[in-house]
Amino acid sequence: MATPVEERLEQFIQWLQVNGAELRGCKIKYCDSNRGCGLYPSNDASDGILFVVPLDLAITPMRVLQDPLLGSECRAMFAEGEVDDRFLMTLFLMVERLRKNSSWKSYLDMLPTTFGNPLWFTADELLELKGTTLYRATELQKKTLLNLYNGRVKDLVKKLLTLDGGSERESSFEDFLWANSVFWTRALNIPLPHSFVFPKICEQPNSCLSIDKCSEASTEHNSINEVINGKDMKECQIMGNDVEVNGAEVISVQKDTVWVEGLVPGIDFCNHDLKAAATWEVDATGSVTRVPFSMYLLSVEQSPFQIEKEITISYGNKGNEELLYLYGFVIDNNPDDYLMVHYPVEAIKSIPFSDSKSQLLEAQKAEMRCLLHKSLLDHGFFPVGFPKDKCSANKEVGRTCNYSWSGQRKTPSYVNTLVFPEDFLNTLRTIAMREDELFQVSSLLEELVGTAGERQPSDVEVRAAVWEACGDSGALQLLVDLLHVKMTDLEEYSGTEDCDTELLEKACITNCPKEFKGDFGDKSGRIMMSRNTWSSIVYRRGQKQLTRLFLKEAEHALQLSLSNTGLD
Repeated sequence: MATPVEERLEQFIQWLQVNGAELRGCKIKYCDSNRGCGLYPSNDASDGILFVVPLDLAITPMRVLQDPLLGSECRAMFAEGEVDDRFLMTLFLMVERLRKNSSWKSYLDMLPTTFGNPLWFTADELLELKGTTLYRATELQKKTLLNLYNGRVKDLVKKLLTLDGGSERESSFEDFLWANSVFWTRALNIPLPHSFVFPKICEQPNSCLSIDKCSEASTEHNSINEVINGKDMKECQIMGNDVEVNGAEVISVQKDTVWVEGLVPGIDFCNHDLKAAATWEVDATGSVTRVPFSMYLLSVEQSPFQIEKEITISYGNKGNEELLYLYGFVIDNNPDDYLMVHYPVEAIKSIPFSDSKSQLLEAQKAEMRCLLHKSLLDHGFFPVGFPKDKCSANKEVGRTCNYSWSGQRKTPSYVNTLVFPEDFLNTLRTIAMREDELFQVSSLLEELVGTAGERQPSDVEVRAAVWEACGDSGALQLLVDLLHVKMTDLEEYSGTEDCDTELLEKACITNCPKEFKGDFGDKSGRIMMSRNTWSSIVYRRGQKQLTRLFLKEAEHALQLSLSNTGLD
């Protein structure tokens, strides 16, 4: 006898097929409660095309704007600039989940009901992130979403459902949280063919595009006049690379391609892997799939699939911070992990000569934060892996310090081994600047532009002047201080990197909350924990590891900068 999950899956596959989707070389299969459904090989597709889905089945902002129930209300809000495209799709998902007879029910019933991102963590699980960037970000995001739900979404959804005859239950904040998570975990940036989004276009002398009504447009693909512009508007304008309606950006246009965020049922069941087995493409003409205006899944394997090996795609080179925040999972020892270091903007007001330094920072277009990718360490003073570029020792460094007014400030001997971005170091040089260095910068810039200030110095000239006056030691000392503060924050609530390693070695993941313990779960020394807790520990340990390694790099660079005479 089929399980409830198997019954829903069968209904979903039938729904896909009725709407023109073709499972050619794969099948959709339920994996487990953690991964949900995934795609697996079913037979050998000789052309490598595993799955084809018509783009008419995609949930995009255009579809929401043409929806019989939501369309009119959403077009009015969109034209006024009150909502963006992501809000439209989140609203659509929420309403369709609550509707009695949604045409999307077969698809929505297959989506997860809970997620692994921090917005869904229990209070205890969220505490595991305390001291990390994600902890504060999650608190702020949840507060923002709750205010948006209470202030706008709740009444709007109620109004829309009333037009549809009501719902079997009241909407809740969890419904909104669910819709938000569905969008962020499953949406793709789809390169739609221009002719698909704008089926009938006539160029006008005033550079606007007039979109004719299609009197016989089908319910699956209504006229673009209604899709984007609303009933009384017949023009949309391309401003650079963006399409706007009454000043509100709809989509990004590049030549014959229109980039639109959207959900593609079926394709969005592909899970992530660092070594992807497939990729998705768009077929505008049908020359590849024989299905015009479709998205298809294409195998990148050189040999036939193993029958039980899951077909995965890559979500991109993302660190655990981004993976956990958006998708709700992490990768242990993620090669794409990174550390974010920033100098708080609000702290500038309290430093000496803050007004002058703020002006210099603005003139430089200063970066107040930087992402330190793990791969940078391969080319540092203490390599931890195998350099991807064997010629990195001879790499050219785009560094403004190659220019010197006085001839005394030489490019440091360690410049090719310094792993920190020059733009961020120059920001730190400016912030750490002493009074005499500030005076020297002003003098150098006066030499360039004249005392009367005939012109403004460029950002490159300001950076060069700052380096000439300051060198590296002040910036590196401030960087060391920032990394020390970051490590203190990380360790204050959850202990050291070694503590996290011990927890992970003894971890036993369970889905039963009653089994969670703060100490040893049984005599074997295992520690029972939820997957969310495990993910949090993997993420924060990675942050501690990167902080330790980059701190070591910064301290060594600081020692070199202080010991090199004629440099600092």
